[in-house]
Amino acid sequence: MPAVVVVGTQWGDEGKGKATDQLGQDVDYVVKFNGGNNAGHTVVIDGEKFAFHLLPAGVLTPGVTPIIGNGVVVDPEVLFNEIAEITSRGKDASSLLISANAHIIPSYNRVLDRTTERFLGARQLGTTGRGIGPTYADKMNRVGIRVQDLFDESILRQKVYSALDQKNSLFLKVFNRAAIDADAVADELLSYADRVRPMVVDCSLVLNHALDQGKTVLFEAGQATMLDIDHGTYPFVTSSNPTAGGACTGTGVGPTRIDSVVGVVKAYTTRVGEGPFPTELLDDMGERFAPRAASTGVTTGRPRRCGWHDAVVTRYAARVNGLTDLVMTKLDVPHRARDHPCVRRLRHRRHRHPGDAADPVRLPPRRARLRGAARLERGHQRGPQLRRPAPGGPGLRAAH
Repeated sequence: MPAVVVVGTQWGDEGKGKATDQLGQDVDYVVKFNGGNNAGHTVVIDGEKFAFHLLPAGVLTPGVTPIIGNGVVVDPEVLFNEIAEITSRGKDASSLLISANAHIIPSYNRVLDRTTERFLGARQLGTTGRGIGPTYADKMNRVGIRVQDLFDESILRQKVYSALDQKNSLFLKVFNRAAIDADAVADELLSYADRVRPMVVDCSLVLNHALDQGKTVLFEAGQATMLDIDHGTYPFVTSSNPTAGGACTGTGVGPTRIDSVVGVVKAYTTRVGEGPFPTELLDDMGERFAPRAASTGVTTGRPRRCGWHDAVVTRYAARVNGLTDLVMTKLDVPHRARDHPCVRRLRHRRHRHPGDAADPVRLPPRRARLRGAARLERGHQRGPQLRRPAPGGPGLRAAH
């Protein structure tokens, strides 16, 4: 399987980093294709824990080339802080590559993100305040700053001045805060140019050439299906496409080159931030779940809301992503519960699909026993091998 996409099937925190790391033992490239430093994943190697927010999980695997694709938005400060962190712990990040077409998160977009969220008051969306949304908005508005712009001072300054002409008016007249110095922003970005230059590549060319040579490429999604800007619980979503289709647009690799799509799903469900969550446990059971579920998000430190496994969401994610395989994680968390129910269908017709947030009422779950859970808990299948799916649906294996 030379091209494998790994996606989350819920609202994130499914254990994609673990799945990517296991699969990464047998691949040549690991590519992050969406998002930025607004979501993290944790990888444990020889008992040592590494928390990543921007770098692909494969950066720690010897012999693997990690790539940040054109669909990612890059905060240079965060990038070099993460590289310095893993280097100080004896790990090598020198093989990291970055697409020349990836967009840069300038400091003014971080300010705009936080200011806008506070301005919304009770209507807040739960953004991380890292400047991700405004940077994707700049990209769509064709006023964004790309990595390659760092190497042309004239173009960079022109773009920064143009962006701040508009945004400083917003800061001054709407948010009643000080304007941002365009020269200071441009100087800061230019200071990263020499450090970034050796990493910059044509991501599409590199990956297609690798596939032509029969090498294996793993595409790693940030966030998860239910946070997809098009297919998630809009507007409580991220600003990119963490679904399988995003792997193509976020790297420049055509869809006919993808061989399999692996969905990662927990045996229960969590969500960080605002938005609908039909199976959320608001009772003592939810409080007992939280400590075993690692109760805060890797990147934001915000509390994770916990609930039963939502099979409706999993089926929806299988359809949206075209899943060929499922990896089930975290079976040890809910196994102590006397009953381990899951939602097997929506009870109200007005909820057309799990991504419909028009009426975010908490639905009473129609429960069904998660069959085979006890058997899977006793005998986890280990290793990076993927079983081909049985006719009619994705295959299932459990990750310890």
